[in-house]
Amino acid sequence: MKTIKQFKWWFVTLFTVLFMIGAVAIPLPYYMETPGGAYDIRSVLTVNETDDNDEGSYNFVAVTVSRASLAQIIYSWLTPFADITSIEETTGGYSQEDYWRINQFYMETSQNSAIYQALKLAGKEAKLDYQGVYVLSVSEDSTFKNVLNLADTVTGVNGKSFESSQDLINYVGGLSIGDDVTVQYTSNGNEESATGKIIKLENGKNGIGIGLVDHTEVNTEIPVTFNTEGVGGPSAGLMFTLDIYDQLIDEDLRKGRIIAGTGTIEQDGSVGDIGGIDKKVVSADEIGASIFFAPNNPVPDELKKINPDAKTNYEEALEAAKALKTDMTIVPVKTVEEAIAYLREH
Repeated sequence: MKTIKQFKWWFVTLFTVLFMIGAVAIPLPYYMETPGGAYDIRSVLTVNETDDNDEGSYNFVAVTVSRASLAQIIYSWLTPFADITSIEETTGGYSQEDYWRINQFYMETSQNSAIYQALKLAGKEAKLDYQGVYVLSVSEDSTFKNVLNLADTVTGVNGKSFESSQDLINYVGGLSIGDDVTVQYTSNGNEESATGKIIKLENGKNGIGIGLVDHTEVNTEIPVTFNTEGVGGPSAGLMFTLDIYDQLIDEDLRKGRIIAGTGTIEQDGSVGDIGGIDKKVVSADEIGASIFFAPNNPVPDELKKINPDAKTNYEEALEAAKALKTDMTIVPVKTVEEAIAYLREH
């Protein structure tokens, strides 16, 4: 009898240990998003080969995304500002490697737009050269499936070059379904071309069936260098722009303050929405930021139909700040000019 009891106790102990190891170590088909920290932009950016030693700081904020285990899912239930999302929601169906590569493309585009906007606002010579479009995806029904690949750059269509991705989209959208179309592109540094056909896209328009983002390079005599290895996504665009601009003008907008924020930066200077802003507010509060810039664009009608309670980035940031009981000022912005004006006036 004693032997049986000892065996049962040994079995229960072994099962418990194995379960705990599995709960921690085995990844499930979900991702966990948590606050990822706030980082002084001077640690990744240099303007005009000059050190920025003024007091205060501009900071970009991040969200940590990691494959979730059972233990992490339980942790997210018990912890504020931790969310669980499906693989499809997080990566859009891309492999983990491709998802990371896409975020690197977005980061590069964000940096170029930030440099261009800051130089232009500071009255410096700058030109944003359009190199083509990065291929982010190829639809299953595209005749370019298994021809164009992620990271290729489309440089022309039917021998025509374009000034923006929208020009390219408008051109192929004007062709008829079934028309032959030849795409010029670069792949692994080699110039290539391929012929396919125009198809009907899911949005009802005509096209070649690729997801894309602008591939641009800034042409300027003022050196601006980034070192953002290990960081991806476009959401630091606004803060990059503010930091670069402040270093180019004969004025101190920072005034010794710790300033954080988020939002993409577009070619026209508008600030675009981002995800996970509540977690970014947490990261900014942890470093003692006094100002947090948040995009304040209207909720799209399409999203309102799906979720009538959807909030703007600014409203989400305000809710997070209230929950944290922070003294940090949440500032709504639609353009980089509005952020500059706030810093100048306050």
